[in-house]
Amino acid sequence: MIKAGIIGATGYAGGELVRILLGHKEVEIKWYGSRSYIDEKYANVYRNMFQLVEDTCLDDNIEELAKQVDVIFTATPQGFLAGVLTEDILQHTKVIDLSADYRLKDVKTYEEWYKIEHKSPQFIEEAVYGLCEVNREKVKKARLVANPGCYTTCSILTAYPLVKEGLIDPNTLIVDAKSGTSGAGRGAKVPNLFCEVNENMKAYGVATHRHTPEIEEQLGYAAGEQVVINFTPHLVPMNRGILATEYASLKKVQQPDGSVTYPTYEQVKAVYDKYYKDEYFVRVLDKDQCPETKWVEGSNFVDIGFKIDERTGRIIMMGAIDNLVKGAAGQAVQNMNLLFGFPENEGLQLVPMFP
Repeated sequence: MIKAGIIGATGYAGGELVRILLGHKEVEIKWYGSRSYIDEKYANVYRNMFQLVEDTCLDDNIEELAKQVDVIFTATPQGFLAGVLTEDILQHTKVIDLSADYRLKDVKTYEEWYKIEHKSPQFIEEAVYGLCEVNREKVKKARLVANPGCYTTCSILTAYPLVKEGLIDPNTLIVDAKSGTSGAGRGAKVPNLFCEVNENMKAYGVATHRHTPEIEEQLGYAAGEQVVINFTPHLVPMNRGILATEYASLKKVQQPDGSVTYPTYEQVKAVYDKYYKDEYFVRVLDKDQCPETKWVEGSNFVDIGFKIDERTGRIIMMGAIDNLVKGAAGQAVQNMNLLFGFPENEGLQLVPMFP
C-alpha cells in the first residue's frame, strides 16, 4: 500500500482523482490539499463523498506533504508547482503534475503561451511527458511526471501512429476539438455560467490556445521534424468529454503492384493496430464507426476512428475521451501505476457510463 497526497483536491480533476483512488486497492489517500477549503470536511465540498471520505481539507504545504507520502498529485493552476518544487521534495517523493508547468521542454515557449515566468526551469529537462502509450518506459523511471493536457492527449493519440509512420504530412494537420465545460475548471467565471453555455457552442482561443505548442512538440518528436498545426477548441454544453476531429493530407505510398497511390483503409488500419492493438485504453473502432463522447464518459478509454477521403487526398481522424479521466485524473493514475509497478489498469477498469 502506498500513500498519496493530492494538492488541489477540490477542483474537478482533483475530485476525479479522489473518486478513482478510492477504488484503487494499492493506494491510501493521506492528504486532501485545498487552499480554498482548509479545515473543511472534504465530504462537505463534494457530497458524493459523504461517508466515503471523513478527512478534512489541509493546506498546500508540499514540503510537509512530501515527508508523509510516496506520491503527490498536483491538480493546480499553471505556475503553482514550478513556484514551489525543490530538489528536497523530489528526494522524498514522486510528483505527478496535472498542470502544464513541465510539459514543454522550451521554457521560452512556456512563458510565451502561458504568460507567466517559469520559476524552476532546472527540472524541465528531467520531467517525463506522461503520455503512457508513447513514453511508458521513461515514465517508469521518473521522479517528476508532466501529465498531458486533455485536448493534447486526445489530439496526439488520434494522429500519432500516422505521423510516426509518415502516412500524413503533419504540417497540414488541422485539429478541430470540442470539450465539455468541466475542462475549464471549477472556478466561477462568467463565460461558464449556465445561461452563457446552455444552448450555445463557441470557438475560443482561436490560433492562440496554449495546448497548441504541446501538440506540436509531441507530434514533432514522432515526425522527427518541427511540426506546425492549426488547433481550434470549442466549448459545448455538456459536463464531460472531448471530441477531436483532425484533418491532414495523406502521403502516397507504393503498392504491391508497383503503383503509387494513397494508402488504403486496410493499410491505415494496420498502422493503428501496430501501435494500439496491445494498448488496453486505446480502442480503434471498426470501419465507418465514428467515436462519440458518450461511449467513453467516466472511463479512461480513448476511442479512435478514421475515414479516408480519396476525392481530396485527405484523411479525417477522430478521437474521443473523457477530459477528466484520460484527459486528467485517469491518466495521472495510469502514470502512478507505471511508477510503482502496479498493473497499468489498476483502479482504472472503469466501464463507460451510459446514459
